[in-house]
Amino acid sequence: MSRKYKFRNPEAVYFVTFATVNWIDVFTRREYKDILVGSLNYCIENKGLVVYAWVIMSNHVHLVIESRNVALEDIMRDLKKHTSKSILKAIEENPQESRKEWMLWMFERAGKKNSNNTKYQFWQQHNQPIELTVKAFAIDSSINYIHNNPVKAGFVDRPENYPDSSAVDYAGGKGLVNIEPC
Repeated sequence: MSRKYKFRNPEAVYFVTFATVNWIDVFTRREYKDILVGSLNYCIENKGLVVYAWVIMSNHVHLVIESRNVALEDIMRDLKKHTSKSILKAIEENPQESRKEWMLWMFERAGKKNSNNTKYQFWQQHNQPIELTVKAFAIDSSINYIHNNPVKAGFVDRPENYPDSSAVDYAGGKGLVNIEPC
């Protein structure tokens, strides 16, 4: 794993990206997104995670975050561990999942390549945290990037129309994750 991407400053705000192995489009189903949303809210309520912005795309997640209590690397480790187990279980138990065998085969194949896994690997190993050192500009730029991701992907024509993002919060509504707007 690269030493370039680390949570070095425990008091900093970070732009974080993490993706499924092989960029598999898992988050095309509501139930898988809901597991991730629930886990983010759990970390906010119980671990001191502060989320300023977020988006769930089909195969990756972007966050602007910091922590008030627990080290961010520990929160991210626990979040990814819990969501990987829960989402894999949901895939296995979903009778409507037409890609079930293929996805599980891909996750198992990735898991066999990494000695840290017992069977499957769902998330790529890294989080690519980037410390936002010039707070106001860097945070605003990162939030705009996050919110415009679904627009650039062609999912919606306006950021606030994408429900799996904090853009709705910044447009005056209430989104799915309990964020703290900047």
